[in-house]
Order: sequence, then structure tokens, then C-alpha cells
Amino acid sequence: MDADSPPALFKKYSQLLDKNTIIKELNYTELECTKQHSLLKDKVWSCCPKNWKPFSSHCYFTVSDSASWSESEGKCSSMGAHLMVIHNQEEQDFITKILDPKAAYYIGLLDAGHRQWRWVDQTPYNESATFWHQGEPSYDYEQCVIINHRYSGWGWNDIDCSDKDRSVCQMKKIYF
Repeated sequence: MDADSPPALFKKYSQLLDKNTIIKELNYTELECTKQHSLLKDKVWSCCPKNWKPFSSHCYFTVSDSASWSESEGKCSSMGAHLMVIHNQEEQDFITKILDPKAAYYIGLLDAGHRQWRWVDQTPYNESATFWHQGEPSYDYEQCVIINHRYSGWGWNDIDCSDKDRSVCQMKKIYF
């Protein structure tokens, strides 16, 4: 079946109608999409909400309003996202290129108690793929994590969860 034939276009239209419910749930009126070669059968467009930054299989949004960790996670959740999760050097490098080095940003890492770090999306915390500043994490009462820039470069710092900082939200890309 030719990709531009009426049956193929109708099939795509039907798929878009199915996806429309997802978009309505996310409250986004505009998506920015790129065509790609995909292993996902019949899914060749990857999309992020307008003004979100695409990277790998996710979309990222920096929130410039300062808030506590829980308020920041709530803001992300209201957009159908969660605070950013960083599992590798590529993700760390990507996000630091779009952040303001004079600001600090909450990420989705939390101390569940006794230095038992947990990601908000429940993915495993891998000690060998962390980017703590030297001397961090420091105090037991600091149970939330920011990414910030110091003289030595970008890294993570544990802080009190009530501190007001900016944040980075993350969601999975939408595929059509």
C-alpha cells in the first residue's frame, strides 16, 4: 500500500484520532514533530509539546519559576511529566547545555532515607552513573537533589527539599 494512497492516509488519520485523546489529556494544543526512521512499525513521527526540547526518547522543559521540590514535581505532573531523571553522561551533557549556569534546577532524585536514593519514575538508581559534585551528597537532612554549576563544572548537590529552585521536567515523546 502506497503511503499516500487513500487507505494509507485513512489509517494514519485513524491513528491520529486515537492519539488525539492523549494530546487532550496532556493539554497541549501544539506539538513539534520530526520525521524519523523508526523501528516502531507505522510510527515515523516523534513529537514533543511546543517549547519542549527533544532528546533521545524524551522531551524536556525548564521551569524558570522557583519552587520547593514537591511544588516542582507537582508542576511537572500537571503537564503530564515528572522531574528529570538522569541515567547517563549523554543525558547529563544534553541538559547542561540548555540550563542557565547561574541557576540551580531540581531533578527527580530523592533520598527515601539513610541515603537510599530513588528516581521519581521508579527506575533504578545506579551509583556508577551519578554526577555528584565533590563532597556531595553531604548532609542527611538534605534529601532532594539539584543540578547546578560550580567552578568545577556541572554536577549534583543534595539540598533541603523546601529550598526554592528552578526545575527540569521530562516526559516521553509522543510517536505517530
